[in-house]
Amino acid sequence: MKKRDRENLFGSAALGTLARRWREGTLGEVLEDWRWILGYTKRYRRAVACYAVLGVASASLGLVSAVAGKYAIDVITGRQVSRVGAMAALMVGAALVSLALRSLVSRASARINLCVNNDIQAAVFDSVLNADYLELNRFSSGDLLNRLNGDVGTVAANAVSYLPNLIVGLYTFCATFLVILHYDAVMALIALGSAPFLLLASRYLMKRMRRHNQEVREITSGLMTFEAETFYNLDTFKSFGLAERRGRDLRTKQEEYRDASLRYNLFTIQTDAALSLLGLAVQFTAFGYCLYLLWSGRIAFGTMTLFLSQSGKLSTTFNSLAGAVPTFLSSSVAAHRIRELTQLRREPRVCPDSRPEEEAPGGFEVCLRQVSFRYGGQTPVMAEADFLARPGEIVSLVGPSGEGKTTMIRLMLGLVRPEEGRAFLRTAGGGETELNAGTRHLFSYVPQGNTILSGTIAENLRLVKEGATDGEIEAALRLACAWEFVSGMPGGIHAAVGERGRGLSEGQAQRLAIARAVLRDAPILLLDEATSALDEATERRVLRNLAESRPRRTCIVTTHRPSVLNLCRRVYRVTDGRVEELTPEESGRPAMEL
Repeated sequence: MKKRDRENLFGSAALGTLARRWREGTLGEVLEDWRWILGYTKRYRRAVACYAVLGVASASLGLVSAVAGKYAIDVITGRQVSRVGAMAALMVGAALVSLALRSLVSRASARINLCVNNDIQAAVFDSVLNADYLELNRFSSGDLLNRLNGDVGTVAANAVSYLPNLIVGLYTFCATFLVILHYDAVMALIALGSAPFLLLASRYLMKRMRRHNQEVREITSGLMTFEAETFYNLDTFKSFGLAERRGRDLRTKQEEYRDASLRYNLFTIQTDAALSLLGLAVQFTAFGYCLYLLWSGRIAFGTMTLFLSQSGKLSTTFNSLAGAVPTFLSSSVAAHRIRELTQLRREPRVCPDSRPEEEAPGGFEVCLRQVSFRYGGQTPVMAEADFLARPGEIVSLVGPSGEGKTTMIRLMLGLVRPEEGRAFLRTAGGGETELNAGTRHLFSYVPQGNTILSGTIAENLRLVKEGATDGEIEAALRLACAWEFVSGMPGGIHAAVGERGRGLSEGQAQRLAIARAVLRDAPILLLDEATSALDEATERRVLRNLAESRPRRTCIVTTHRPSVLNLCRRVYRVTDGRVEELTPEESGRPAMEL
């Protein structure tokens, strides 16, 4: 017996959960989750109705085929040769049509499920991409991926099929029971003989099954995390000579997984044995009762065959209906987790009325005035901070790690908003726009770390400008001092690179990221330790090229390198929640000269 079938057998334990939710007043949440699920199937309601009708028709034809089989056997045993052909044709025809209908339903269901899955997944994806930064930070990336794929898959699989399957199941159960009842009431009761035992044992068995399943899932998650971290930091483990130790640690975790899986397997074997004995008891009872009826002359061979086949079908349908309750609940839980993402507060988006070159041909000033900010209820990251970067300037942020430089960049990008004060852009004409998601297109950003994706170099650069020509890409690479190594690669800009720039040095990856920002050609450039892996001469060439390629560009950098500070018009130190402008003497730089 498959694991899924066992869970369906004990699904009636979930009735207690429904009752508890009713008492706790949370059943309304479950129903609200299902209203949300069904909202995605409205556009497919005709297909869903057709799904149910075809399912009922298929079940009906299955019963017709079974009854026809009964009469065919009776005709044969009664030697009524003239009726054999008609009965055989009816039985075979009904079976073939039922098979065709089931195949049609399966095909239509798969198509609709995929459409619903894509609809929900796209909606969740868009919600995550446009969610408020601080709200989204409550979720880990692994949790987001699990909800986007696992939970969406659970909901999509049941969104279309749940109601039709429930309708078809109820119809099949009632119709089968009535067919058996029509011939013999006692046989109908025997066919339901396993139901009371399953209902009584379900709570205990479901609890045990859930505990074992949870244990295996937790160990599996730990094992997958261990493997992913090992491969992600493979260079580190190799450099420290830890390959053998990681191998031993893996085997230890594998043993934990093996022991937990074997405990689950033993419980499964014991449960299967108990269920098999119960099923055999009902089957033998039904068989014995049929033999008695046959021996006493109250039924014919065909009726006995019908009883035995349909009693098994009745038991299977009952188990399927019992399993509908945990399916109902699990879909509700998955939907609730998805809704948490779709209901995230969207980040504010106030766009300037025109494109940057039309709105401010003279460039933009980036201004922070008396800005105070903290994350949640934590200690303030900055208090009453002032900052200014004008067009044509390179302005630097310096200070210890964790003191607020990255937060200032997030304020400029509109990812977070000041608790007090203002963060805004100002044009040469005096127009001001508060920094938000709608002003983000005015920035080119090069973050810390390796941000190169798997694909070709051209694909990486075209992320920020989809229609960029090969010539534009080459020009951006030249400005970033990257053309000298890209041109020597097989395929040039069409050369493939691996995940996180595998195959490139850190300096090469940084120059590609800078080239990508150059290709965007925005009036404001943010460089967050973006030249830390470059030698001093290359770094100076890159910054000089950036300044000369667009004289009215506003350039803001975070750095610790004196070679960068020497090129900056102003330097701001960020420390202990304060932002202060340093004099040339305090920053240790001479008068700025590019």
